[in-house]
Amino acid sequence: QFRATLRLSHPDKVLYPDRGLTKRDIAEYYARIAERMLPHVVERPLMLVRCPEGRRKSCFYQKHAQRGLPEPIRVVPIREEAKTASYTYVENVEGLLALTQMGVLEIHTWGARVGDVEHPDLLVFDLDPDPEVPWPEVTEGARLVRDLFHRLDLEAFVKTTGGKGLHVCVPLRPRLGWDEIKLFCKTLAEGVARLLPARYVATMAKAKRRGKIFVDYLRNARGATFIAPYSTRARPGAPVATPVFWEELDAVRPDGFTVENLPRRLATLRADPFAELAKLRQNLTESRVRALERALSSLTR
Repeated sequence: QFRATLRLSHPDKVLYPDRGLTKRDIAEYYARIAERMLPHVVERPLMLVRCPEGRRKSCFYQKHAQRGLPEPIRVVPIREEAKTASYTYVENVEGLLALTQMGVLEIHTWGARVGDVEHPDLLVFDLDPDPEVPWPEVTEGARLVRDLFHRLDLEAFVKTTGGKGLHVCVPLRPRLGWDEIKLFCKTLAEGVARLLPARYVATMAKAKRRGKIFVDYLRNARGATFIAPYSTRARPGAPVATPVFWEELDAVRPDGFTVENLPRRLATLRADPFAELAKLRQNLTESRVRALERALSSLTR
């Protein structure tokens, strides 16, 4: 099926020179993991990082659709502040392979689907550490965010980013608008920063982030994106953003999963860490928002 659906130009073009990985290698990777990845990517507006000449050459972000897209890549109009713009999305494995044909090395998604872009169905908190922060503190921060959601009877999931941090992901029923969602996420992130101000910060200001973990809630604003599960990253070693189980978090490294070793991991896993995330639809109600405020208040006393 892979060879029947894939038509690559310049399949031997090297995209990751440090690993000798070609466009064909990246396409084969996506074909192998598509079953795991597609539930988290299909019908979500995309922001792409394209490196048509390889990771070490000129890469660029592509937010809007351009002319001449491969046929499997779909386009949806989305209202912006001053105009309506065209965004890309995919529906199937052919769409993933078409992105590879375009030299895409990173796939970032919205927290909403194209059928209802005004009501997000996924929250993502990016635990983004300063380089000085040791990894165990990052995993501890992710668990703290998870535990706050547990106080609200909401399940949270975790993935590596293929960079230096972690994403805590919370699936929702798409009923609240972006402003309400962003305010909720801001409240949680600022509460974490108040709880342990020597360790966490909820502001983007670089000067305030030294030696701390930025609890980035801004991924939950309209139009913002986050790296998709199983997406490659345009970084040395061809790392991959990877869902993990909470109980294995201490044993993994943030950039430890790659195009070359992730398929072996998936072949030996007893289950998919994000299987439930793809199906779970939780209600973020006003009572749960108030419960968060009470939980944060009790923790900071």
